[in-house]
Amino acid sequence: MARHADCLGSDLHGYRNHVYRVVNLCCLQAPLTPAQQEQVVIAAAFHDLGIWTARTFDYLAPSRQLATAFLAEHGQPAWAHDVLPMIDDHHRISATGAPDQLPEIFRRADCIDVSLGLITFGLDRAQVRAVRRAFPNAGFHRRLVALSAKRLLTHPLDPLPMLKR
Repeated sequence: MARHADCLGSDLHGYRNHVYRVVNLCCLQAPLTPAQQEQVVIAAAFHDLGIWTARTFDYLAPSRQLATAFLAEHGQPAWAHDVLPMIDDHHRISATGAPDQLPEIFRRADCIDVSLGLITFGLDRAQVRAVRRAFPNAGFHRRLVALSAKRLLTHPLDPLPMLKR
C-alpha cells in the first residue's frame, strides 16, 4: 500500500487497518493454507483501493486492474483466478458460493468489518472485538459514510454501484 500512499493521503491509516481487520477476520473463519493467506492479503490490499486511485465509488474495476497488475508484476498471474473473485464479490448481498471458499470467506469478513461487528456470521463476538481493538478504525467508517453521501447526491439512482445481488 505504500506505493499508493499519495492517493490514499490521510485515509492511509484507516484503510490499512481495514485491510488488516479483513485479513484477520478471514483467518478466524477457516483454516487457510499459506498460499490462501497470501491471496487473501493481496485481495484485501486492493479490494477498495480503486476508490482512491481512480477517485470513484464505482471502484471494483479499477481495484481489479490494480490487483491484476500486482499479480503479474510479482510472478503470480495465475492467482488472478482466486484473487479477483474476492474483489468482485466482496459487496455481494447474498452468499457467493460454498461457505468455505475464499470469495465467501472474504465477503463475510468485509461485511463483518463494514458493519462494525454488528454482523458476525457466527464468529465469536469477543474475537471480532479483539480484531477491532488491534486495528483501530482510524476514521475509515466515517470516510465511507462521507463517500456514500457524496455518491448519493451525485448519483441518486445508483448510490452504491459496487453492490451485487
